[in-house]
Amino acid sequence: MNFKRLLAAVGLFVLTLVYALPANAQTRTVTGRITDSRGQGIAGVSVVAKGTAVGTQTDANGNYSLSVPENAKSLSITAVGYGEQDLPISGSAVNVTLETAAANLNEVVVVGYGTQRRKDVTGSIATVTSKDFNKGVQVSPDQLIQGKVAGVQILNNSGQPGAAVSVRIRGASSVRTGNQPLFVVDGVPLSGNSARPGFDAPGGLGGTPEGNPLNFINPNDIASIDVLKDASAAAIYGSRAANGVVLITTKRGQSGAPKIDFSVSAGVSNMLRQIDVLDGNEYRAALQTYGISNANNYGANVDAMDEITRSAGVQNYNVAVGGGNESGRYRLSLGYLDQKGIVIGSGLKRMVSNFNGGFKFLESKRLGLDFNIIASQQREDLAPVTSSAGFEGSLIGQALQWNPTRPLRKADGSLNLNYTATDGFPATAYNPLATSEFYSDKAKVTSILASVTPYFKITNDLEYRMILGLNYGTGIRRSQVSNQSEVNAVRTNGGQAYYSNNETMSSQLTHTLNYTKEISDKLNLTALVGYEFQRFDAQGVNLNGIGFTSNARPYTNVFQGSSRTQRNFGSFADPTVELQSYFARANVNINDRFILTGTFRADGSNKFGGNNKYGYFPAFAGAWNIGNEDFVKGSFFNNLKLRAGWGRTGNQEFPAGAALDVFEYTGEGNGAIRQANVGNPDLKWETTTTTNVAVDFGILRNRLSGSLEYFFRRTDDLLFNFEAIPPAPAARYWSNLPFGYVQNSGIEFSLNGSVVNKSDFNVDLGVNVSFLQNRLKDFANATGGNRLLIQTGAISGQGLTGAFAQQFLNDRPLYSYSLAHYLGLDRDGNAQFEGGDANDPANRRYAGSPNPTTLLGFTANVGYKKFSFTANMNGALGHYIYNNTTQAALAIGNIGGNRNVANSVYNPAQLENRANSQPVSDRYLEKGDYFKMANATLGYNVGNIGKLFRGVNVFVTGQNLFVITNYSGFDPEVNSPRPINDVPSFGIEYTPYPSARTFTIGANFSL
Repeated sequence: MNFKRLLAAVGLFVLTLVYALPANAQTRTVTGRITDSRGQGIAGVSVVAKGTAVGTQTDANGNYSLSVPENAKSLSITAVGYGEQDLPISGSAVNVTLETAAANLNEVVVVGYGTQRRKDVTGSIATVTSKDFNKGVQVSPDQLIQGKVAGVQILNNSGQPGAAVSVRIRGASSVRTGNQPLFVVDGVPLSGNSARPGFDAPGGLGGTPEGNPLNFINPNDIASIDVLKDASAAAIYGSRAANGVVLITTKRGQSGAPKIDFSVSAGVSNMLRQIDVLDGNEYRAALQTYGISNANNYGANVDAMDEITRSAGVQNYNVAVGGGNESGRYRLSLGYLDQKGIVIGSGLKRMVSNFNGGFKFLESKRLGLDFNIIASQQREDLAPVTSSAGFEGSLIGQALQWNPTRPLRKADGSLNLNYTATDGFPATAYNPLATSEFYSDKAKVTSILASVTPYFKITNDLEYRMILGLNYGTGIRRSQVSNQSEVNAVRTNGGQAYYSNNETMSSQLTHTLNYTKEISDKLNLTALVGYEFQRFDAQGVNLNGIGFTSNARPYTNVFQGSSRTQRNFGSFADPTVELQSYFARANVNINDRFILTGTFRADGSNKFGGNNKYGYFPAFAGAWNIGNEDFVKGSFFNNLKLRAGWGRTGNQEFPAGAALDVFEYTGEGNGAIRQANVGNPDLKWETTTTTNVAVDFGILRNRLSGSLEYFFRRTDDLLFNFEAIPPAPAARYWSNLPFGYVQNSGIEFSLNGSVVNKSDFNVDLGVNVSFLQNRLKDFANATGGNRLLIQTGAISGQGLTGAFAQQFLNDRPLYSYSLAHYLGLDRDGNAQFEGGDANDPANRRYAGSPNPTTLLGFTANVGYKKFSFTANMNGALGHYIYNNTTQAALAIGNIGGNRNVANSVYNPAQLENRANSQPVSDRYLEKGDYFKMANATLGYNVGNIGKLFRGVNVFVTGQNLFVITNYSGFDPEVNSPRPINDVPSFGIEYTPYPSARTFTIGANFSL
């Protein structure tokens, strides 16, 4: 109710604002059309009578009509992703052609704490604007640029709507801390944490995947995303920038009369790929081949995966109203998304409101105030699909293992349950429909991101700006497993319920002085100095109950109905994190030929140990606009720019209080406490040093443009978490490793071309490719062995408790597979391994890397008259995926246990011994190369319909249309994190929530 009241109050304020904005006298009408270099109309272009408060926006066809004062002399025309132009008003019609971002070096791009002209940029900054975003149902902003930026890998960790996304910019560089970039929304850095509480399902069902902390942002509200890839660009963010920085800029109101924009779409999702398991007839044949009792044949032909999945509907509605004049602009948007999951019982509902504005005061307009509020609430129904289930499997594993000859329901429609190992049907082969029905997991996350930015232009060259930012999130999760469940640990204990409420809060105070001066015709200076203070807090409470006496009401509503002796509660409050920073940047442009940039930031953080309170992060970069030299002008090149940079950034993404002595309750109900962490006064951030060299170019009147870049990145002072060494307490201990460093290097190439450029027909193509290399160096001792044994990549399955697939090895990539080598079956069907014993550590060897060596992205835009078509593809090569799904859930031994197997492990020509163990080995390691048609959209520009509907555009979009790969799992775009002792892993599939193929139809229009 509070959230609805907030939306109502915001809406009332905006309506008041709309009618309060003053109108100016109007004496004549100017009309025209704004087009791009192909002659296509550009929607949403701001057209303002310069020196007045009168303005408007173009419709979907690029047309505008504006009443201007008699004394107005020129029009100021601006659009995101295009250059700005001032044109004199000559007569009653003014038509304009805008140059695209690739061709216009005067385009303004977003950098840390400000903007720069593209021709002044010396660092590696990639910009993607809204017109180039991935289309379709995109829940979070990071999905908008998948495949769009060279050197950036974006993986959807799960098909569950709203699940977390892994983002890697130029590879992974940390052995223990996070590898996610820093996200900054409208100048406010985010904490990177989701307020949604975690939950481990009882009975070995495991923990559900994390939520995406960016889900509170409506992708429809985003104007552009800028990716700062190198240290010379990202060093302004200091100790949080080692993994790159992603700057998200939301849409703003434009000058002109109030305008309402609508976007509506609806569609359906289905499973992208199935895993090939035996059907009923094949299973019966396998039983006969193996000579297994006919008791395991129940006569049916059941597809359990089909029973627990569905054609899932999706609806997406967005409305935005905006307008204003030179003195004040505003924009209010509302978005509603209802996305059902393809797994029954799962889905996401989200409502988002974004209200922002900017006002200028005083006659001189030197005093201004910008503000932005994003309020969001999302509700999730989570399926019991986990990445850490035991051999019993979570919901997907249970469906894959289900005996395809056994009906899921009895003749009377009731569930075919089994509580004892009778009729040859072991209790460990759970009915997936029962698991779904007796499991409930609901989460609600409410988020607010707000900022207020007053500024004052002290002189024409000097501006002061302050940012007050706040990011608050609260998450409530109610989960239960009924006592009717087949899971023995739950049923015999009378059911289980879990409730948790988490809160996260971050605040920011930033002061900056920005100086811009044209010192002479050939010398321009831009300088920035600033101070920033940030604070981060997280806390929560939880309650757990076991042994409920009644199923009449949801367990989470009646915890008092649980067993008193099995009712537990707890709470936590992480140590407050404070970050105090001083930073400066200077950019010098000499005659539009030579550009020099210097950046420096000092971060003081209470996360660091007492002896290392401050970290210092310098960066330098330079560029030579060769295209402006006389010997190049008029040549083959329209634009030619050489860039080089060096810089240092940090990574402080380790837990709050890691440098301190931390104590915690044991949870045993007796009030006892123990030391959980041993303090380290010398703890400091990881340090990443980056060097890069690049050339940007444009030819054929910039119809063909691109960039070629080489980078070398080294990360030192690697952070790791150890068991404390006696006589220290039995606790954990954080330290910087005195040896070892991570080396990333690579080449990035991007090329964009206008292949056909006619008034009624155009073809634009874009491609980016990255060649990456990742190595852990100096990790061996004098005898050549690893100085430190770091294992990760936990593997699940019967008899695999404590097994792992990945290890940090010297001179190998991070998260390298360390596996026994599978030699095949002998004539008796027994599995053979190099060295004999696959479980002997001496027989393990380096088997490959989960890190791609090549990333690919491809974009096509085709326009013919009123039709448009866009397609986006992405892919990765040179890496391996460990298929734990097949190993744990579909091994050949299942046949004797009345469970199903994968077709890939059943070979009637040479029967495998059903008693074979399934140790960790490269038998289940597969090449992960893939190329995916991520999304394609066909649109038709209807234009205006009567006097009410303007710029009507209808479209059909397909997402995840197909994938080209030899990988046998659900989706080669996989990352099911399987850490050991909180050490990250990468590239392992274990019965994940499957990916979906989605088709939507929709329309955009304005009033």
